[in-house]
Amino acid sequence: MLYPNVWEGATMSSTINKAELISKLQNLEGLTVEERSNLIGLLRQHKKYGLVWEDKPEDVEERLREELPVLCEVKDKAILSDAPDAPNHILIEGDNLEALTALSYTHEGKIDVIYIDPPYNTGNKDFVYNDSFVDTEDSYRHSKWLSFMNKRLKIAKKLLSDKGVIFISIDDNEQAQLKLLCHEIFGEKNFQGHIHWRRRHNQPNDKTKMIGLVAEHILVYSKDAVALKEFGVGKIPLTATFTNPDNDPRGPWASKPWKTGSDQGGSTYTIVSPKGDVFRDEWMGDENTFDQLLEDKRIYFPNNGHGFPRKKYYQSEREEEGQCACNWWPHEQFGHNQGANDLLTAIFGEKNKFSNPKPIELVSRLIKIANIAKNNRILDFFAGSGTTLHATMQLNAEDGGHRQCILVTNNENNICEEVTYERNKRVINGYTTPKGVEVAGLKANTLRYYKTDYISRDRTQKNMRDLVAAATDLLCIKEDLYEEQKTFGRFKLKPQLARYFNNGKAHMLIIYREELIDEITAEIKTMDFGKMRLKIYVFSPGRYPFTDNFREVEDKVELVALPAAIYDAYQKVLPKRKEKLFEEEEEQVETKIPADLFEGQGAL
Repeated sequence: MLYPNVWEGATMSSTINKAELISKLQNLEGLTVEERSNLIGLLRQHKKYGLVWEDKPEDVEERLREELPVLCEVKDKAILSDAPDAPNHILIEGDNLEALTALSYTHEGKIDVIYIDPPYNTGNKDFVYNDSFVDTEDSYRHSKWLSFMNKRLKIAKKLLSDKGVIFISIDDNEQAQLKLLCHEIFGEKNFQGHIHWRRRHNQPNDKTKMIGLVAEHILVYSKDAVALKEFGVGKIPLTATFTNPDNDPRGPWASKPWKTGSDQGGSTYTIVSPKGDVFRDEWMGDENTFDQLLEDKRIYFPNNGHGFPRKKYYQSEREEEGQCACNWWPHEQFGHNQGANDLLTAIFGEKNKFSNPKPIELVSRLIKIANIAKNNRILDFFAGSGTTLHATMQLNAEDGGHRQCILVTNNENNICEEVTYERNKRVINGYTTPKGVEVAGLKANTLRYYKTDYISRDRTQKNMRDLVAAATDLLCIKEDLYEEQKTFGRFKLKPQLARYFNNGKAHMLIIYREELIDEITAEIKTMDFGKMRLKIYVFSPGRYPFTDNFREVEDKVELVALPAAIYDAYQKVLPKRKEKLFEEEEEQVETKIPADLFEGQGAL
């Protein structure tokens, strides 16, 4: 149950002796080691301030105690572009806790923008927990939602790059709880703002409440506020016509107000225009900065010298200049629910394919203000109808960017296959609206479809080999490298023994059988990889990637031992395993390898 109060300074010691209770628990019979440890841990907790709720177990989390998630590509759903350097977008079908765990290996610290639109927990069949809808009469309604979000947001933080930003849409049902939860996970200092987006273009007619709902909330947090500021994100590029009426030798310029806006702060002093007009107001920079800009002829007075001063900026500075986004986003600029529904109807040719999709205008602007770079990695792990991918591809088409997007959603009611995937398939290939309008496809995009699967966490020889074999798709995602080659040097590879990927810019070799290493090393000696090193993932029962065996070609290769690298990444996010009465012995599997390690063009 969620405890609605947030307290500060209270401790258990005022009412009970915790040390005495801990001593009794340590000697109490009938408890397992795990139960005793958990109870003592609860007693030792000392939280001065924060949100408290009763954590409710989740079925998928219990499964993750015993099994490891992997991603498997559904190749017949791949939409492959002929365009050179088309970005590889990814759609993952499965529980998002499974998918986030897998992404913790492939994308830790690599995601620049996360946008999510999680269930709002309205009690009206919008939030499913352990295969059951959570309604308003559920005593643990808020606790279940917080338990659900807490696990996912903690992994999301690990995925964000140092300059990364997360946007979370929410309504009034969980906004207050979500903000406190995010303060704990991301840190209050990383709170970047609270956007109020008007989602309706008309007035509500809700007779059950005094105040009708027209706006939603979008909470914004950074991974590292200092890194975010240094990178220069969070600005909306100004749009203006660049001219050069004064023949400035620095080239065409535009201008923006030196006077502060209504919601901005600055420095107050007096400025005199060239025509003698006296302005005392609050200005964007201090007086010394203004004097330097004036001396450098970077201050412009409109209205023939009578107007308020404006700062000049040049075409080369366009992306650096900009203004901070405000926290009120009207529907005229950022879209509304009805418009988003209309777009979905136009794409599918029928109504009601998905309830309340987000408008592409809203998500596009979030991506823009989050990061000015055009090669961002974007993640949405509550993908819904797939608006985030649509917005990403549209932005790339508009500015020539190379942004990559990862979507995650379950397939409840076939939403992943029939809505998320189908929508973006049509966006890529092109479609015809019900009114007969032909909409050209955004063909310079590749979309790959994956499903989650599981491998046992028991570290037997068989399971470790199975994990490495099943992790090939993970490695392709991690390296953003999908072009498999049938040959390596002079030899045709057997895929159960080794696989080689090469797109002309990067090379990756996966060695499933360590017995091949000497033969492969000899072949590498004869090969030229240019300035790029060959990334080699090699099966190893431990952490040793057979460095000595590759000594003669160490300047050509980069080695990674598997599955140790995967275990290490997963260990940071997986729930602890349940205590077992007896340790299982590692299964010993006789490993035989065919005499002909390679096929075809040469003999070893």
